[in-house]
Amino acid sequence: MKTTNEIIIIDLEATCWENDRIPMGQKVDVIEIGICKLALKSGKISQKQSIYVTPERSEINRFCTELTGITPKLIEEKGIYFEEACDKIRDEYQSVPLTWAGYGNFDREQITEQCEWLGIESPFSEQYLNVMSEFKRHFRLYKSIGLKRALDHLNMDFEGKHHSGADDAYNTARILSKILEK
Repeated sequence: MKTTNEIIIIDLEATCWENDRIPMGQKVDVIEIGICKLALKSGKISQKQSIYVTPERSEINRFCTELTGITPKLIEEKGIYFEEACDKIRDEYQSVPLTWAGYGNFDREQITEQCEWLGIESPFSEQYLNVMSEFKRHFRLYKSIGLKRALDHLNMDFEGKHHSGADDAYNTARILSKILEK
């Protein structure tokens, strides 16, 4: 696996509905970009944060708030538009030349879709690392497992709150650091 010395790890939280039943006229929107940076040589995880994003094609409902903890009020107070969030990532993480990663393909697909919809450049490189797939390959598992089960497999506790983008990104970085150890 070819990668850069630093990897940007993200985890998105997005508008969601019970039983994945998207209401007519709405589309899945990013509402939080959890992000951190992993230095491969030292294994140090830094710059962990949540970037809250104002949804432009959908609304946050009760089910979504119960799952993520993100309320319309939180977004009203701290949210920025997706395009601004992309600029912030470019500026604060110098993300464009770096490999980036997420646990599964949803994060890559959603970033790509939302950037295309807005007609903007992705804040990330073409080098995406699917940590779920790497984990499966590394441990020669028959099928992929979720983030919490991967931590259990490594005898590591989940740190933070599941479905908090920043905490999920941080835990994904911990897993990636462990499987990339030489």
